[in-house]
Amino acid sequence: MTEALTLDTGYWLCLAFFLVAFLYSMVGFGGGSSYLAILVLAGLPYQSIPATALVCNLIVTSGCCWYFYRAGHFKLRNVLPFIVLSIPMAYVGGSISITKDFFCLLLGISLLAVAVRMFLPAERFEVTKDISWQQAWAVGLPAGALLGFLAGLVGIGGGIFLSPLLLFMRWVNVKEAAASASFFIMANSLSGLTGQMQKGTAHLEWIFPLGLAVFLGGQIGSRMGAYRIPKLRLQQLLAGLVLYVAVKLLMEAAA
Repeated sequence: MTEALTLDTGYWLCLAFFLVAFLYSMVGFGGGSSYLAILVLAGLPYQSIPATALVCNLIVTSGCCWYFYRAGHFKLRNVLPFIVLSIPMAYVGGSISITKDFFCLLLGISLLAVAVRMFLPAERFEVTKDISWQQAWAVGLPAGALLGFLAGLVGIGGGIFLSPLLLFMRWVNVKEAAASASFFIMANSLSGLTGQMQKGTAHLEWIFPLGLAVFLGGQIGSRMGAYRIPKLRLQQLLAGLVLYVAVKLLMEAAA
């Protein structure tokens, strides 16, 4: 990776990673999908870069978890049923090599549907309902397994799926969804990274400057998301990010 990038390109990458971390951390995301896209555009082989995206995910979402927890938005009950099977399945997904175009198409269509739904009136997502522990596990185990597998497969954390899913079911409000997503991404990124490393295709030569960039961006963004940004504005930002990622992936698949 060091040989593939010039120093000037490295500066632009650090700036881009900083901005991605800043924006995504406001809603509890790590930014993995955008890190992947940026590195692909920089001319790096797709199969060699998921590990870098996952490390950056870990750095950003660790800060997100801390700030959202301190602000009182994180509840382990909301995310635990999804985590149990997502962690081993993220490892399985991370150890499998896939064709990029097909998965970008599948992921892009899924996220497009999510984005359209998220642009519906925000008031629906502020009214939450109580669920039983049995219901949470019945939904969380299979959903978490699927999301974890997809997360490890493509090299993202999977929170971009979990957050709208929790909102659709009205189990959490917007900031609680952001807190749950950040914890989910952190756990799956660690598991997926382990699987990616098993393939022997990871290149982490640029991880220190890129990691520093996302650390700074993530610290600022997650603090703003946890304490300063209203819930309605947070949902609108989430919807915009999901739509952006969906269009980007579909364009990548069609190229």
